[in-house]
Amino acid sequence: MSEKTFYITTPIYYPSGNLHIGHTYTTVAADTITRFKKLKGYDTYFLTGTDEHGQKIQKVAEAAGIEPLAYVDGIVTGIKDLWNTMNINYDQFIRTTDPQHEKTIQRIFKKLYDQGDIYKSNYEGWYCTPCESFWTESQLVDGNCPDCGRPVEKASEEAYFFKMSKYADQLLQYIEENPHFIQPESRKNEMINNFIKPGLQDLCVSRTSFSWGVPVDFDPGHVVYVWIDALPNYISALGYLNDKPDLMDKYWPADVHLVGKDIIRFHTIYWPIILMALKLPLPKQVYGHGWILLKGGKMSKSVGNVVDPVVLVDKYGVDALRYHVLREMSYGSDGVYNEDLLVSHINSDLANDLGNLLSRTLAMTDKYFGGVIPKERETETIDSELLELAEKTPQLVSDYMDKLDFSRALEEIWKLISRSNKYIDETQPWVLGKNPEKQARLAQVMYNLTECLRIVTVLISAAMPETAQKIAVQLNCPEACLTWDSIQKFGAYPEDVQIKRGEALFPRIELVKKEAVKKEVKAEPQKKDVKKAPELNEPLPEGLITIDDFAKVQLRVAEVVACEAHPDADRLLVLQLMVGQEKRQVVSGIAKYYQPADLVGKTVILVANLKPVMLRGLESNGMILAATKGKKLSLVTVEGIPSGGKVS
Repeated sequence: MSEKTFYITTPIYYPSGNLHIGHTYTTVAADTITRFKKLKGYDTYFLTGTDEHGQKIQKVAEAAGIEPLAYVDGIVTGIKDLWNTMNINYDQFIRTTDPQHEKTIQRIFKKLYDQGDIYKSNYEGWYCTPCESFWTESQLVDGNCPDCGRPVEKASEEAYFFKMSKYADQLLQYIEENPHFIQPESRKNEMINNFIKPGLQDLCVSRTSFSWGVPVDFDPGHVVYVWIDALPNYISALGYLNDKPDLMDKYWPADVHLVGKDIIRFHTIYWPIILMALKLPLPKQVYGHGWILLKGGKMSKSVGNVVDPVVLVDKYGVDALRYHVLREMSYGSDGVYNEDLLVSHINSDLANDLGNLLSRTLAMTDKYFGGVIPKERETETIDSELLELAEKTPQLVSDYMDKLDFSRALEEIWKLISRSNKYIDETQPWVLGKNPEKQARLAQVMYNLTECLRIVTVLISAAMPETAQKIAVQLNCPEACLTWDSIQKFGAYPEDVQIKRGEALFPRIELVKKEAVKKEVKAEPQKKDVKKAPELNEPLPEGLITIDDFAKVQLRVAEVVACEAHPDADRLLVLQLMVGQEKRQVVSGIAKYYQPADLVGKTVILVANLKPVMLRGLESNGMILAATKGKKLSLVTVEGIPSGGKVS
């Protein structure tokens, strides 16, 4: 058995309808880190699945005139087909309707009841069916569910409750002593300050008002309520308290539970307390990633404003979509889905940068050397910068991957790709090829480029496995040259290899764009200034700048597509901006003057060339302009000019 193991899970998705691109991001991210760990020699286990019980499923199935299991069977088939389409290589797909899982749940429930952590009582309060959550009167927002905003129903029934409060102090101590348990940092602060310290209420863990669930075997009429049913899937999959092969000693505790930020509370409060009651180790980390937003807000299956990943794969290919969602989601922050941005990534990063590097390198190798790089080579000083970058990139990528910062990891890979393209322009192989005395130098240039492509191939293999395989075939790389160890030192591409040129990796995508309506602005006649203008070389009076100084500031029109309060600073708002086809995150101290919902859709002016800074744990990439006087503040907005437009 390997000494290095890695166990990662996605949430078990609720099969109330087809999954969207947000679910796809979570699963692609889990698949990517699993492939990367496997590349580095880990014994990996990747779990995903579906959460199939509950009142909502029962009602939908009844409305369709079929049994709940038949209803979810059809949707689960579609989910598995989606993961197959997205090239997801999971080890196990668990369903909460699996007999072995139900056995685990019944035994956990009985164990907690026998030791006094679960007790029977009566529940009276407000219930949200879509969220499967109970709420007190004070928690409601305008009489509706505080999570989804939909109507709630008055509920009163006999139920079992789990003593959450009994373990609150122990949980708080664990979180404080294990600072990496909840990531990113902002999520940890939110859980402590908003939920644990105000006091935990006992949790309702059974229902009698519906029957679609795991029966409480010692009390007919009760079914286990969602959290005790769903969350233990991470250990029932490993054989805990059931008859499956026992993998608990090998893989538990999990290295990462990868979840969306909307369910991190259940995974960092409910789930750890359940494990504490069972006297089991807690997972090493729960990572709550942001959402992929549409213009105006979060995607929702129930609302119907979702983006179907299957449609995008059919149009653009699976690896293009995998790259886009991983590159677009900055660490811990929300991303914005925009099809134009997806196309921009394909044309710029994939076609222009990676695709052209491969095609140019192989075409010149074929033209000048018949596809085999000669052994006689000649190095020059200009080679050293590229080689140094190639040798340090794997560790940089590994560091970001270990943090689940996929966007930064890909950014480091693309720095090597960009530097390789620049190296072509610096060395000008087409000039060397005309000089018979420069053949050894040309051979070294082509080898350096080919070796960089080999290293890139290994580094992108976790995120873009199909593309990596295509490049490996064209480079004709042996398997021994596609390992993690092989890219730790420059120069492992073997001698006497005949390259095999193929089709372009990513053909450019041409979009039909509407021509922007340009407004003619007539310049007003300049008024004569009675003050004498400074001479050309005369020092400026204090406080004045030249036109060249002003030209250094790049002002752009930007559209606010999403906004939320900073999780760890009351006066800050976190804005997601579209600047043409580029997405920017800006953190601004305007929470006193604006509510997040008020800003979505506004067109503001962005100082676009400011150096990015970190503000209370979140990156701010630019600054928006505002006018102030006294205690009043108003953002500077424009109308009629599309985002990306220049302000001058």
